[in-house]
Amino acid sequence: MGVPLFQLKELVEQHNITVLSSNYALYAEMSRRFIKVLAEFVTPQEQEIYSIDECFLDLTAYASNYDLTAYAHLILDRLSRWLGLPACIGIGRTKTEAKMANHIAKKNSYLKGVCNLVSMDYCSIEGLYQSIEVSEVWGIGRKHTKKLNSLSINTVLDFVCASPLMIRDQFSVVMHRTLLELQGISCIEIEQSPKAKKQIIASRSFGQKVYSCEDLKEAITLYVQDAVSRLRSENLLCGCIISFVQSNPFDTSEPFYNKSLSYALPDPSDNSLLLSKIATSMVDQLYQKNIGFKKCGVILTCLEPKATHIYDLFTDMNKIESSNKLMDSLDDIQNKFGKRKIGLGASMLPDRNWNMSRNKLSPNYFKWDQLMSVK
Repeated sequence: MGVPLFQLKELVEQHNITVLSSNYALYAEMSRRFIKVLAEFVTPQEQEIYSIDECFLDLTAYASNYDLTAYAHLILDRLSRWLGLPACIGIGRTKTEAKMANHIAKKNSYLKGVCNLVSMDYCSIEGLYQSIEVSEVWGIGRKHTKKLNSLSINTVLDFVCASPLMIRDQFSVVMHRTLLELQGISCIEIEQSPKAKKQIIASRSFGQKVYSCEDLKEAITLYVQDAVSRLRSENLLCGCIISFVQSNPFDTSEPFYNKSLSYALPDPSDNSLLLSKIATSMVDQLYQKNIGFKKCGVILTCLEPKATHIYDLFTDMNKIESSNKLMDSLDDIQNKFGKRKIGLGASMLPDRNWNMSRNKLSPNYFKWDQLMSVK
């Protein structure tokens, strides 16, 4: 759960904590390189990119020829040498068990970054599971944790020892699979292709309060362009767009304001001009005078593959073709000259009132002008 910096000011000063602003370009590039390094140890079919900083690797084919613990340390060593990136690896018979092993590796320094539950004796596993709350199991949320606790299932060991039939009756088939996974029965396969996105969100907090409707429109126009860029990179179309605005939830000097509107498109689109026009028109309805807005954003939903979409019989295909050519031209310009070299209106001009505060931005050592220099 995020906490605003001003609430931690005394703690930061007391312990001399280093504070850094978010650098999304750095994180994205580090993630790309992280995934590329891991790909050198398995085939494409054996790698599942789970999130920006997590990957599943199927090591079944390597178990007979390699010591998997040593193999994992080899991966960690390369990540450290090539990227300077600290990481932990959990090895299990199933994906859920591997996630639990990863949690154990993070919490126990004596394991030196690798926890192999496959080779660990049961008594040691039992001792570890007994010390871990059941809420740490992958897929068990707060609501399920409360119900499990009411059934005297408080630790991971309690959960592993529970009756699968009882868990299925009291919860769901999904929870039943989670238990079977922790008992070593694989129910969740490695996904060779990423799941189709259900939505794309683009939003940022402002560096200072925004009171102007025009400033909100500028900001939301930029976020639409960011969202559409991701939409087009995955060859998707958007069928519905949601715009939202909110004030600062931590500011007790004024009432909290949080509102959103949605718009269903007659034909799904990936045109940033059209979607920006819709989003800014919704801002007119969302805006309230004398409210200091702290954040706004857009959500693109009802996504579908562009290649398989069938247009209505009465759709103006000339208009669709013209839109595609325009967006392709914008993509070509950005690919040739870099991101944010061309944009809509004033949204990409520097030093706007609504720009995110990034006074403590961490350097991006993957860019030539920010490389660390040694003297």
